[in-house]
Amino acid sequence: MISLKGIRLRYFALAIAIIAIIAGVYFTFIQSNGFEKTTAEIVSIVELPKDFEEDQTEYDVTIKYAVNGTEYTEKLGSYSPTYQVGKTINVLYNPSNPAEVHNSLGFGIYVLIAGIVIFVVVLASIIIGRIKLKKLKETEDVGKDTVYPAPALGKERELYFLTDLGTPKYGHRIEDANRNVLFEAKMTKYSLTSPFGFNFIDYVHDVTKAHLVGHEESSEWNSLLIDDHHTIQFDGEDIWKHLKRNGIRVESVLGGGSGKLVGVNYRIYRDDAELARVESTSQYVHEEDAEAHRIASAVPVKGFFRIWTKEQNLELLFVTLLAFARTEASDASGGTRKTLFNTLKGEEDI
Repeated sequence: MISLKGIRLRYFALAIAIIAIIAGVYFTFIQSNGFEKTTAEIVSIVELPKDFEEDQTEYDVTIKYAVNGTEYTEKLGSYSPTYQVGKTINVLYNPSNPAEVHNSLGFGIYVLIAGIVIFVVVLASIIIGRIKLKKLKETEDVGKDTVYPAPALGKERELYFLTDLGTPKYGHRIEDANRNVLFEAKMTKYSLTSPFGFNFIDYVHDVTKAHLVGHEESSEWNSLLIDDHHTIQFDGEDIWKHLKRNGIRVESVLGGGSGKLVGVNYRIYRDDAELARVESTSQYVHEEDAEAHRIASAVPVKGFFRIWTKEQNLELLFVTLLAFARTEASDASGGTRKTLFNTLKGEEDI
C-alpha cells in the first residue's frame, strides 16, 4: 500500500487528470471521427434492476432515428436526467454501420472537462505552494540546516511527550511532571498537499524556530524481508536522514511499558552518548492520569511517550520523538523490521 497524502496525493491527482484528459479526447473526438449527426427520438427509458440497494440506479435508453430512409431502433448506451420519452436529441451514427450510434455530447466531454479541472487545480496548488514555501523560507529562515545545541547534561528527570488529538492542526509538546510545557510544536499552516508550517517553541531557553513538516509517506510491502517504510519530510529532507546526519541513533524493542502495555521502548543516542530512554504509553502519560484510566493505560497510542533523560537541551530529542509520533515507524530507519528483530534477539529492555 502506498499512502496518498502530501506530494504523492499531488502526483496521484495529476496522473488521474492526465488519464481523464486522454480518455476524454479519445471518446469525444477520436471515437467519433467520421461519424455523422442526426436527430433521434427517445422511445423508452427503462430502469435496470440493482444487485444491491445502495448501487447507483442505471437506465437503458432506446431511441429511433432514420438514415437514408431506413429507420433504426437502438440502445443509446448513455443516460441523462434531462431525457424524457418522446424527446428529440442529437446523436452521432457511423455511416458505414448506421446501427452504431452514441450521444453527440457523450460522457467523454465530461471526462475531458473533469480532467482539465483537476489538472488546473493541482497545477495551481503546486505553483501557489512553491510561492508560499519560497516566501516562508525567506521570511522565517526555514529549510536551512538546523544547528542543534551541544549536549548539556544535568540531573535525570522524567518527562512526557504528548500529541494533540481530534484536530487536523495537531501539535506536540514535552511536559514535566508538573505539566509545565518545556518544548512545543504549534502548527501555523495546514495544507493537504504542501508541508505543514510549525513553530517549535523552546520555553526554557525562550527560542522559537519555524520548520516545515511534511505529510506521512508510507510504502508498505507487508513483508519481513522487504520492510515497511514510513517517513516525513523535515525542512525538505527525509526525517530519518536528518536525524542520522545529526548523530542520532535509536535502539528499539517491543516490551512492557507503563501499566504493562505492550509498546515500543527506545534508547536514543547522540554521537553514541545516551540522550534518553523512552517508552510508548497511552494518551495518559502522567502517572496520576494513567492510574485513573487503568483500562486505557493498557493500550499504547501513537504520539505519546514517557521519557527519562539528563539532557537539558530538548530540541533534537523533540525532533526525534516527533518523527515517531507522526509516522508508523518504530525504528530510526523508518521501518518496523529492525524493532522486531531486536526483540527476537532479546535486546535489553529500557
